[in-house]
Amino acid sequence: MSERTPAPKSGSEVAAFLEELARTPARAEGGRGRVVFALDATASREPTWDRAARVTGEMFLEAARLGGLEVQLVYYRGFDECRASRWVDDPAKLVSLMTKVTCRAGETQIARVLRHVAKEARRERVHALVFVGDCCEEDVDRLGRLAGELGVLGVRAFVFQEGNDPVATRAFRDIARLTGGAHCRFDSSAPRELAELLRAVAAYAAGGLPALEEVARRSALPQVRLLPRQLR
Repeated sequence: MSERTPAPKSGSEVAAFLEELARTPARAEGGRGRVVFALDATASREPTWDRAARVTGEMFLEAARLGGLEVQLVYYRGFDECRASRWVDDPAKLVSLMTKVTCRAGETQIARVLRHVAKEARRERVHALVFVGDCCEEDVDRLGRLAGELGVLGVRAFVFQEGNDPVATRAFRDIARLTGGAHCRFDSSAPRELAELLRAVAAYAAGGLPALEEVARRSALPQVRLLPRQLR
């Protein structure tokens, strides 16, 4: 499996992510967007878990304002625990679920996440998988095969990587590429940037281009402000 990905057309990974997102079609007209939001809850993520929960709340509050998103929370921790919530359309409920989760030492279980999303997508359309993690301790080729299945099912993965672990970078880029999604690193010390990116994803998934344009007008980040132009 090749580690090479197309060269980004912008000068930053965030801009490259937004460019990929701009080429992603919105939800079908008249339907709700359905997103699986999956997180690594192993011990290495503990310092930023609460911050991520707050940022996630902003994402889904934006979507709730637009009235068109259903979300399922998936997380793994320990050595054999991978859980999925019910589907919810109330951001307050999702944030409440997240605040009850505590991180535990363990290993990554990304393959289980991908298999779960595929199972959900076979039951009913899932428009996107958003995954947040910082490492990968699994066979990259195996993850690639599972990601390819998601691509066939029409599920795009938007993978947000915390930190710079090279093994995780390879795995996350492949997952994004094979699903037609996008991979983007973020700095846990800059939660506003991640919040803006997540809000852009939520707005586009829930309301298409008009909603995205509104978010862009309110955003102070140039990458987000330029997104509607790239989409057109």
